[in-house]
Amino acid sequence: MAYIGIDVSKSKLDLCWLRENGKVKTKVFTNHPKHFPALIDWLTRQTGEQARDLRVYLEATGIYHEPVAEWLHEVGAQVHVVNPAQVRHYGHALGHSGKTDKKDSQLLARYGLDRQPPRWQPEPAAIRRLRRLAGRLETVQQDIQREENRREKAMFSRDTETVSSIDQVLLALQGEAKRLREEIKEHIDGDGDLKRDQALLESIPGIGEVTSVHLMVLLRGKTFRSARQAAAFVGLVPCEWTSGSSVRGRPRLTKKGSPAMRRRLYMAALTASRHNPVIQGFYTRLRQAGKTPMSALTAAMRKLMHIAFGVLHRQTPFQTQPVGG
Repeated sequence: MAYIGIDVSKSKLDLCWLRENGKVKTKVFTNHPKHFPALIDWLTRQTGEQARDLRVYLEATGIYHEPVAEWLHEVGAQVHVVNPAQVRHYGHALGHSGKTDKKDSQLLARYGLDRQPPRWQPEPAAIRRLRRLAGRLETVQQDIQREENRREKAMFSRDTETVSSIDQVLLALQGEAKRLREEIKEHIDGDGDLKRDQALLESIPGIGEVTSVHLMVLLRGKTFRSARQAAAFVGLVPCEWTSGSSVRGRPRLTKKGSPAMRRRLYMAALTASRHNPVIQGFYTRLRQAGKTPMSALTAAMRKLMHIAFGVLHRQTPFQTQPVGG
């Protein structure tokens, strides 16, 4: 196996081949699909390995790593997309100081060799499109909220010209939001797997149409071995904060992952605590045991994630249980 680190930026790819004698071989390529064949040619020629024997490590860098990661996966290389924070902490533990693209590519290769992170798998095409549509809709809705806030201020100051301008922008944004919602529905209805998964998720009281879309993107776009792993990815696992006899901090959430997903699960848990017998009973028992409302609701969020993972994993609708069960 050949261990390759690639530091990805918008314009270029810094490669580092970690050789057996501890030395490295580096090369820079333009981050554009037309240069990817030259990249794999250089790697196979330098290492003497076939594509399937290349272990390539990249950081998740927004969208800039996606084209090269998908291309390398398609040609058979073993691609590993790793968490930038974990690589940074690994570098600190080694005593690394300073930062350059060349150093980062070497660090990635050494991290891969030492830690052996799991192999990356690209999202299914249907999930990738759903993620992009849902992300775009969320952005447009945020723009609508910002414009509505501006309109409220303009109305207060009786600035009719600004109000008129904002109304035109709002009309366009609301039209685009409606179009995106319709496109998301058509995309789901046209795919049997997505339509079935959404029905399964919406069988859980508390999870509605919008939350079900984002849960599908999360749970079908990533490979989770367990419900606990999925909850940890979202940042819903409690973290202890104690040491010796003097440090006795209250447990808190790790808050890793997407804050937006936690907000959606928070609202879903609020609804579920009133209308889902399982979550309602769970929440009530925690409150009776002395947990604060927020602590109990956070636990309900985590349990809701476990239930969502379960219905998709078993492909079975949610089964309502007695409150005391």
